[in-house]
Formats: sequence, structure tokens, C-alpha cells
Amino acid sequence: MNFFADILSSLFDRKLGLANRIEDDNKPIDDLCQALLSSRGDVSGMSLAQLILERYADLDDDDKLAWFLLLANDMDVPAEVAIAAIKAYQDAPSAKNYEAMTAAVEPARLQLIRRLNQTHDATAKLVAMREDLIRFLPEHPDLGKLNVDFKHLFASWFNRGFLVLRPINWSSPAHILEKIITYESVHEIENWDDLRRRLQPDDRRCFAFFHPAMPDEPLIFVEVALTKGTPNSIQSVLLENRDAMAAEKADTAAFYSISNCQAGLAGISFGNSLIKTVVQHLLRELPQIRNFVTLSPIPGLVKWLRETGNFDADATAETHMKLAAHYLLNAKHHRGQPHDPVARFHLNNGALVGAVHANADKSKNGMAQSCGVMVNYRYDLSRISENHEAFANQQTVIAEKSVKMLAAEIEITDRAI
Repeated sequence: MNFFADILSSLFDRKLGLANRIEDDNKPIDDLCQALLSSRGDVSGMSLAQLILERYADLDDDDKLAWFLLLANDMDVPAEVAIAAIKAYQDAPSAKNYEAMTAAVEPARLQLIRRLNQTHDATAKLVAMREDLIRFLPEHPDLGKLNVDFKHLFASWFNRGFLVLRPINWSSPAHILEKIITYESVHEIENWDDLRRRLQPDDRRCFAFFHPAMPDEPLIFVEVALTKGTPNSIQSVLLENRDAMAAEKADTAAFYSISNCQAGLAGISFGNSLIKTVVQHLLRELPQIRNFVTLSPIPGLVKWLRETGNFDADATAETHMKLAAHYLLNAKHHRGQPHDPVARFHLNNGALVGAVHANADKSKNGMAQSCGVMVNYRYDLSRISENHEAFANQQTVIAEKSVKMLAAEIEITDRAI
């Protein structure tokens, strides 16, 4: 009897949801949002959430901006209520007052976004929604509060405990491979043959993080070359007619491309966890590998050289290499950390600056951003924690002696940037 009762209840709920959907179809989107916030039923809530997300997808940019301004301004924290709740908790820090305070300081838009995330594909749609929001931020900084709320929720929804590591290879589904081609942001994948050279040989690996709510959308992926020794150019890694070797003969895993895939998840860190998880995976699969390095771009080098008056397009490759070494070790941004964003990422993860190479990336992009210079960051597994602490606490850039010597051989102007 319980089984049939459940079936009848489900059919009734679906019929009720459809009736509510028809009734809501002509309501303005702001009325739908208020209805969703006040909804107590799961079925009616799901129907409203789906309708709101469908309405949003059909909006043009002007209407999307108006929607974001509505969330930012009309669903903000009521300051007087929040201050009163905070004072009450300060005077009597009980569980009851704590609960009242947390409720008072949470904007209604947070609850709205949570309630929107209850339908099929809602998470992916909300990530796309934040991608739109980020586009508006430069000209509308008043939307920054809303962006903080999205980031806060996404940091919880996409924490490491929910992420799934999946190997990507030539046998992976075609729709996933197409997205790897599309999302590659470091070294462009020109065509399917180029992708095959990166995935099929025994000495190549690719791994991506996925989220259960977005099973067909990679969040971030890393491409790995298994090598003998440390590679010193991307040309050698991506050489079209190179001779592949057996993975068991490799002693080094070189991470040569890390690409974030979802613009709507900007500011949510996946790279640190990805590298650590991939290292553990490779150690289980290929225990003979002892060296973990990157072959990384230096995206801020030429821009910094121009800003400081040190750029000379006709300088020798050796000079460019020395300038790069100085830049990586000594150039700082206003917070005192390395000027280069890739350097900040790897050094904060516990890597050290292992080697700098001239003529390492002769592509148009490589020449434009770093005069063709690339860098190996080395992950010494016995020193990762020590290096991370030195960087995090003293902003110390750990580097091999050879890199320090290169940096000392070049004179840099003192012009401030």
C-alpha cells in the first residue's frame, strides 16, 4: 500500500507543479524570485527555480544587468537588523542569538541562489550566470557584493571533497575531447591530430577534475609529459614526429599545461589540489618516477620589461633568459609577492624555481609574452611543505643556485612601476 501511495503522491505533486507552472508563466521574474523565496513546497520550488533559470537564459545583456542589480540592491543585508542582531549576540552569545545573527547578516540573494540550485543542470546554469556577472563587474563595481556571494557559495559547492579526478585519453568520449580542445588555454590544440599526439602515446597523460553536478564539463585539466630528464622547450614536448617511449622508462613527470575551463568559477582554486592528486596517482601507477616539474610560461615578463624600461626586442636569447631569471626572483607586485601569476601559483604550492630556458616557446604567443623564455618549477616532494611555509609567511622565492646566478648577471633599471 505504501508503494502505491508513493506513486499517487508523486503523480499528484507533478500535476500540482504543472498547474503552478502554468500560473507562474506570465509573472515578472522579480515576482518569481519572491515566490521562490517564500515557497515551502519542494515541487513548487523546483518548478519556480526552473522557470527563473529559463527566463534568465532568454534575457539580453541589458535585462541581465537589471537582474543582477535587483539581486545586489533589493536583496541586500538589512543593515539595521544585522547590527541589532550582532549587538544582541555580543551581549549574550547564546546559540539562539548566534542563529539569529547568522540569519540577519545573510542577504536574501544567497538563499535565492541556493533555491535556484535544485533543478537539473542548475549548477552549470548558475556557473554560467556568474560568468555573465563577471563581464559586468569592470563597469559596475556595485555588483561586487553579489560576486562575493556567488564565490562564497561556489567555494563550498566545489570544494575538493566533491571533485572527481578522471584520466582523459584518446578513448574518452568525443564530447569531452572536444571540450579539451576548446578549453586549452596555454598551448593551443590545433586539430584532432594534435590532440591525439597529446593523449594517445604511452608517455603522455591528461587528468581533469569533474563535479557530480556537471559530469560532462571539466573544471580544470592538466597535461603531463613523461620524460627522461627535465624538458627544456615546449617544442620538444609537442614535436609532431617524436619517438614516444614506454612510460615505465620515464623518470620525470612534466606538467606542461594547466587550463581552467569554467570562467564562472574564477577565483575558486582547483590547481593546487589537482597537482597534488595527479602526483599521487602517478606515483601509484609509475613508482619509478622521482622528479615532478613543470614547463611553464612566464606570461608577465614582456609587459613588466616594457613597464620598467628594460625591454629590448633585439636583445640576445641569453639576455632574455637572464632578464627572466631576475624577473622571477625579484619583480614584485604591490602585495610583495612575485609579479608573475604563474610563479605565485606554483611557489605557493611549495615548488621552487628550478631552471630557466631560452627559445623554449617559439610560438607567436610565447614570443609575445616572454620572448620565448620558459621556466621549470620543481616539486621536491620532501620540501613542498617547507617551501610553501617560507613563501606564505616570508614571501621567500626558493630557487636553484643556477637561477640565482643568472639573475645576478643582468642589470635592471630602478624605475618604479
